[in-house]
Amino acid sequence: MRTADCDILLVPGLGGSGPDHWQARWERSLTTARIVPQEDWDAPDLDAWAARVEDAVACATRPVVLVAHSLGNHVVATAAPRLEGRIAGAYLVAPPDLHDAERMPEILRDMTIPDVALPFASLVVASRTDPYCAFERAEAIAGSWGAPVVDAGESGHLNAESGHGPWPEGLMRFAGFLKRL
Repeated sequence: MRTADCDILLVPGLGGSGPDHWQARWERSLTTARIVPQEDWDAPDLDAWAARVEDAVACATRPVVLVAHSLGNHVVATAAPRLEGRIAGAYLVAPPDLHDAERMPEILRDMTIPDVALPFASLVVASRTDPYCAFERAEAIAGSWGAPVVDAGESGHLNAESGHGPWPEGLMRFAGFLKRL
């Protein structure tokens, strides 16, 4: 599959994706990509955010590939049971460990990590130095979702703050993921 063959729905996490974030850059450079908007990027509600993803999927005209970052991964996992058969794949980057109170902002500490096998092809990209999730925990989360893990090395949270604004390596890996769909 090529980017022109699918609707790419970008699912940001807490705070959304600022203009320098790779998701915002991908939206600007990939003609079939768009960020799924949320009512309030600073007041996350997994069920409400998942409903927005479901609405965006319902409006898609081509096979859908989800591209999530941080809390957006858990939004995808929350929506997944209701998206079965409508998603070609999910590229999941830097899932946070919502159960690690020391790493999580207070607003996220009471959320539950969806622990379900995803009903579509998926891939998790995780960093060994993510301040929001230990690598071993990212492997466990990916395992519960039935997704293989790509080790991104010592890359922080894989966002603009960690130097991954353009993130060409991520785009190349995404292209490889699309080829396998």
